[in-house]
Amino acid sequence: MKKALKIGALALAAAFVVLQFFQIDRTNPPVNAVEMLEAAVEVPPDIKIILGRSCNDCHSNTTIYPWYASVQPSAWYVKDHIDDGRRHLNFSVFNTYPLAKKQKKLSEMCEQVRSAEMPLPSYLWIHGDAKMQPGEAEAVCDWTNAAIAALANAPAAE
Repeated sequence: MKKALKIGALALAAAFVVLQFFQIDRTNPPVNAVEMLEAAVEVPPDIKIILGRSCNDCHSNTTIYPWYASVQPSAWYVKDHIDDGRRHLNFSVFNTYPLAKKQKKLSEMCEQVRSAEMPLPSYLWIHGDAKMQPGEAEAVCDWTNAAIAALANAPAAE
């Protein structure tokens, strides 16, 4: 029995080592200022701080990959969350969205932070500083509502 446990432990250790040769691509796509969220709507400094701390790692092309994004298999999990986050909402290309999508994404952002669905609880396990502080979700919602109205009242692009 002891021999089988030793063999199993060695096999797991060997598999872990082999997995480290299969690294994820941690290269961020380029960022073009005219495509960013800030090019579409005014983002006050306090909201920029909240978004930067709680949202940008998964919802922009400015991800700062943590140390554990270099360790398999956790790196695959991290990469999947980042890719999924960017697919749902990407602040780095927000201004390329059609008007209706911009408004919908801003509305969804409010809903998600108000219900504490975002930031993801699994992200908060290690990134406790990303947790929304009292009043921050409401501040984000106030901003998204104002941004939606500003977009609706903005002259159409020619």
